[in-house]
Amino acid sequence: MPEQDQKDQKDQRDQREWQDQQDRQDRKQGAPPDPRHWWPLVVIALAQLMIVLDGTIVNIALPSMQSELGMSDGDRQWAIIAYVLPFGGLLLLGGRISGLVGHRRTFLISLIGFAAASALGGAANTTGVLFGARALQGVFAAAMAPAALSLLTLTFTDPKERGKAFGVYGAMGAAGSGVGLLAGGVLTEFLDWRWCLWVNVPIAALALLGLPYVPRDAGAGVRSGGLDIPGVLLSVSGLTALVYGLSRAESRGWDDPLVLVLLFASVALLVAFLAVEARVRQPLLPPRVLRHRARGAAFFVSALMLAALFGCFLFLSYYAQTVLGYSPVEAGLTIMVLVVGSLIGSMLIAGRLLSRVGVRTLMVPGLLAMAAGLLVLSFLEADSAHVLALYLVPAQLLIGLGLGIVLTAATSLATEEVGYADMGTASAAFNAGQQVGGAVGTALFNTVATTATAAYLRDQGTGSGSVTSATVHGFGVGLLVATGIMLLAALVATVLLRPRGTRGA
Repeated sequence: MPEQDQKDQKDQRDQREWQDQQDRQDRKQGAPPDPRHWWPLVVIALAQLMIVLDGTIVNIALPSMQSELGMSDGDRQWAIIAYVLPFGGLLLLGGRISGLVGHRRTFLISLIGFAAASALGGAANTTGVLFGARALQGVFAAAMAPAALSLLTLTFTDPKERGKAFGVYGAMGAAGSGVGLLAGGVLTEFLDWRWCLWVNVPIAALALLGLPYVPRDAGAGVRSGGLDIPGVLLSVSGLTALVYGLSRAESRGWDDPLVLVLLFASVALLVAFLAVEARVRQPLLPPRVLRHRARGAAFFVSALMLAALFGCFLFLSYYAQTVLGYSPVEAGLTIMVLVVGSLIGSMLIAGRLLSRVGVRTLMVPGLLAMAAGLLVLSFLEADSAHVLALYLVPAQLLIGLGLGIVLTAATSLATEEVGYADMGTASAAFNAGQQVGGAVGTALFNTVATTATAAYLRDQGTGSGSVTSATVHGFGVGLLVATGIMLLAALVATVLLRPRGTRGA
């Protein structure tokens, strides 16, 4: 499709020339940059924080929700699944809509919608209202995430500013899950579980205050044309079946008939989706977005990275509360070590070096650091001595540093050399890969850990303390598998990413 490629390249040039002209006017005659120039970054970072935060903030509040709303044990998980399913399933559609109607306009609508859904969820007096509000959050997040990343890419085009901007954005993504666990514990313990949802309202209000400083959509860049309806139906159904099937595999097992049907159906639907996209005139996911070698590597590596890390987050939460006996707030504070590491890695390392070195120079060492941290955690036992000094603190620092570095570099790479109209699609594909990677990693980690735990109990018996020891052992085996996945991600980055100065790097 050479004509479409040429049009996209022209759109990209027009948008960047427009932004460069704006920047030159702001800095005319050597005047210092207007502080308001950074307001778009604040707005986008707050949106990213809300999206990531809501993936974990309700986890610790679940018992309180269940007690107040009369939620059954079987229904409790839907407080999380109701958010994850539409978010993962609708990302590609959200990215396409962002390209059609404009990234800024999409961002504004979805930000207001997300805040309204959060307010509704916090006021819920029945499980149906709560689950519906969580689903609406997921719908609006699926549009807000690609729009936010597109705006970030289009707003900060200067290499030095781009590094700083993506460092902050990466910090929100890397630290958001840990902050969510801590915030959920603090809000539930000292206020009410409802504030785990209401907290989004003031955050969104602050973001709206800075929205006037976000550059308006370039009229020439907004793509015309309709939606690829077959692509929409196939992608939404395929991604939803995949995410739901993987979430069910955690509790029902990989051999459960429902899980097998969902996973096989998702594969068939997504294969059909790719076949359709190669033939339609205006595809939902243009093949050219995925054909770019470095961008494809960013998608794949970030998916593998999150597949390896989600099990680590589960282990840290379990170990701190069950083995060490920490309260939810204390457990959240323990995970703050990882958060601090991710902030350092994203803002102080990747943010400063992104414009100076190649992404491979950043990503490969970052992935190896995370692999080393996972390996350290795998040696923990139920009665390990000097747990914090020898294991938890150094392991979390390594994982956090690597996560901040890799996520920042991969996010920047995911939208490089993309035309304005495809920016939302590339951003959505990047986010979708992370969602699928996290879902696969969680299901795989739980399966490995459960199998290893059962084998340990068969060998050692179920005496006093054996169940805890067996569970920690199972997590340790799962972390070894996660280490292997992280090393695979480092290998993929080494092979597919080229040194700085080489085309496609």
